[in-house]
Amino acid sequence: MSRPVIGIIANAHTINEDYHVQAAGDLNLQAVCEAAGGIPMIVPANPDLFEVQELQACCAGFVFTGGRPNVHPEEYGEVETAAHGTFDRQRDRLVLPLIRACVDAGQPIMGICRGFQEVNVAFGGSLYPEIRDLPGRDNHRMPPDGTIEEKFALRHEITFGENGPFHKLMGAQKVMTNSLHGQGIKRAGDRIVVDGYAPDGTPEAIFVKDAPGFTYSVQWHPEWRASDDPVSRPLFSAFGDACRAWVAGRQEFLLKSA
Repeated sequence: MSRPVIGIIANAHTINEDYHVQAAGDLNLQAVCEAAGGIPMIVPANPDLFEVQELQACCAGFVFTGGRPNVHPEEYGEVETAAHGTFDRQRDRLVLPLIRACVDAGQPIMGICRGFQEVNVAFGGSLYPEIRDLPGRDNHRMPPDGTIEEKFALRHEITFGENGPFHKLMGAQKVMTNSLHGQGIKRAGDRIVVDGYAPDGTPEAIFVKDAPGFTYSVQWHPEWRASDDPVSRPLFSAFGDACRAWVAGRQEFLLKSA
């Protein structure tokens, strides 16, 4: 079977103060290629360039990546404050309907960091603007200094629900992960099931209840050394399997319809 094309949602950047680009990190591209067995395709976070249905027809599944801008609080009924940071309203306009459309169709999705938060917001959930400001919570942000290895180093344990989907996928109820986020889930969306928590109670792993397809999303960054890490590898591998199954199912449907 040929490798499935997997869409990787990009982030907007400005080069030399006036040249606008859409980019995705090499770590995400390599994880999709090497750990998920797919062909990575960068998807510009601009809903004016295409329709959601066109994107769905191009890709077997989608990775909703992390990014410095946050989901705008208007998307979950709250007022913007300085604590909410920066935003990318174009990405909001694209990803929230795309997530819902994929879930409805059974098309595989995987959310990472901001993408994890987007999946929650897409189903009516809300976010805390700054986890470290909450009583009893830890600082989950990326260390400001150090090498890239130090920034992506394992930081804390995650505990999954006993015999839940993440426990079964990982083969362990407790795993170690990195931590590079400021925001986090405040209220889980209507169909969002939290299946993993950090020691301070911060939600770290979710899926969409009764979804016909793969919807696992995580607050940490599994793209770091995805082929070698014992937590990242099974996550991307399962996502890749789901994308291949999606393609096979679509091909079977077309053959029956011919």
